[in-house]
Amino acid sequence: MPAKKLNCAFYGVMPDMKPYLRKQLKNHKLKISEQPLVLEKLDKNTEVLGVFVDSRVDKKMMVKLPKLKLIVTMSTGYNHIDCKEAKKRKIPVCNVPTYGENTVAQHALALMLALSRKLYRSAKRVKEGEFDYHGLRGFDLKNHTIGIIGTGHIGIHLIDMLQGFEAKIIAYDAFPKKKLQKEHQFKYVDFNYLCKQSDIISLHVPLFPETKHLIDKKAIKKMKKGVYLINTARGELIDSEALVWGLTSNKVAGAGLDVLESEELLAHPEKLFSKTINKTTVKINLMTNIIIDHPNTIITPHNAFNSTESLQRIFSTTVDNIQGFINCQIINEVTQAKK
Repeated sequence: MPAKKLNCAFYGVMPDMKPYLRKQLKNHKLKISEQPLVLEKLDKNTEVLGVFVDSRVDKKMMVKLPKLKLIVTMSTGYNHIDCKEAKKRKIPVCNVPTYGENTVAQHALALMLALSRKLYRSAKRVKEGEFDYHGLRGFDLKNHTIGIIGTGHIGIHLIDMLQGFEAKIIAYDAFPKKKLQKEHQFKYVDFNYLCKQSDIISLHVPLFPETKHLIDKKAIKKMKKGVYLINTARGELIDSEALVWGLTSNKVAGAGLDVLESEELLAHPEKLFSKTINKTTVKINLMTNIIIDHPNTIITPHNAFNSTESLQRIFSTTVDNIQGFINCQIINEVTQAKK
């Protein structure tokens, strides 16, 4: 039976969401930080740990938290948590499975439209004092083939939104749910076919060892010349070096990315000077910066989740996860932690 009064520590919390946590968990001792979790600032008395994706919870962290009873991630993805180590220690790991299906889908669609109509370059030109549309011709989504990789909640929401644009929609999923095809008017195809036929490809799968660098040089070579790539899922789904090759060779016409491989180094460039940094990480960081600087990319700072409504759902579900634990009922436990 969990203690009635728990020591809870939350990291990466937006200032305006702190009062909500304090109100909902008023009977517990709370530590709430706006910064990501770091090893040096751990509170060894923490029993419930709440983090966003920018906080890594590995074995070292868990060793320093001997009283830890529950980990709640305020996200759908949980690759930033060592679930195997948590399982060894009998620490449940709970996530927020469906907070952002429409929110993230809208962001993916916004990136798609911004690229197809050269919106960023158009706005930038006018702000720089040049009111001239020449060289800014875009294209309609209508009659173009859009490939959706991953038909979970977010992928299906995007498919529904795209129906209004009269695009041809195909999808790939390692575990297809055939009934969705008829309900949402798209067609399941294999991965190679999707790469070959799509004018735009949008990624909506979690990051697992099987999906890391799903979009590599081999996959890009199979794609149409002039393909556009959208990624609002996880940065590591795309091999950064392969994408640089695709952009510089004009195989890839453009990319709209809300996530990147070396996000931690982008947010904290001083870590490049750490003694523990390796050559592979430095290379990825270099490739990432080339992608950011490329004229045919639009990069947003992992912002797809960030709407008022979605944050309300995130924190509401997080509180429910903690209350469930208090009542001896684990809810939204992640799959890898169960195995």
